[in-house]
Amino acid sequence: MSDGPVRVVLVDDDPLVRAGLNLMLGGAPRLEVVGEAGDGAEALEVIDRVRPDVVLMDIRMPRVDGLAATQRLAERPDPPKVIVLTTFDADEYVVRALAGGATGFLLKDTSPPAIVDAIQRVAAGEPMLSPSVTAQLIRRVVSGPHTGADATRAGAASARLASLSARERDVAVAIGKGKSNAEIASELFMSLATVKAHVSRIFDKLAVTNRVQIAICVHEADLV
Repeated sequence: MSDGPVRVVLVDDDPLVRAGLNLMLGGAPRLEVVGEAGDGAEALEVIDRVRPDVVLMDIRMPRVDGLAATQRLAERPDPPKVIVLTTFDADEYVVRALAGGATGFLLKDTSPPAIVDAIQRVAAGEPMLSPSVTAQLIRRVVSGPHTGADATRAGAASARLASLSARERDVAVAIGKGKSNAEIASELFMSLATVKAHVSRIFDKLAVTNRVQIAICVHEADLV
């Protein structure tokens, strides 16, 4: 991210929601709303044009929903960070969006200062999901009915984790347990800076964009 303001695109099919967010974020220092869209298809066009740092993405929208738009963005090189906007914290679409590459999520009734703080943190590369939320999402993703594909998924996950060093693997397993960076540092007798460095390398080696995806991989490999 550059030294300039965090560039934000707002995506929601409700013009009143977009107007409210625009008004709120427009008065925040170090933030700049550079585009808006009413659905996922329009969002992809706007994002291509203005190249934002962060996208606030509604999920339930006509034409192309936020889930599909988020997945398409995650497949691109150097995509913007995506924060899912939702009315319900247990929305199945949110779980799928996070598993598919979104950086985090915010409830639409989140206070304005908390939204501003979340955008700034995500733009700076900090995790958006609390450990308790991560644990809840992992349970939702991995607790479905078992199928014949389970062994295949487990093998693929184990193969991906084989690229990690022993210490990186320890950190990945701790993430799978929903531990925060501070908890991992205490548990594994590391400095916080060392934990953050390990997490960054895990992101690169597993080609993931958030801690939920790391935890899913660990759970699919039956390490937690």
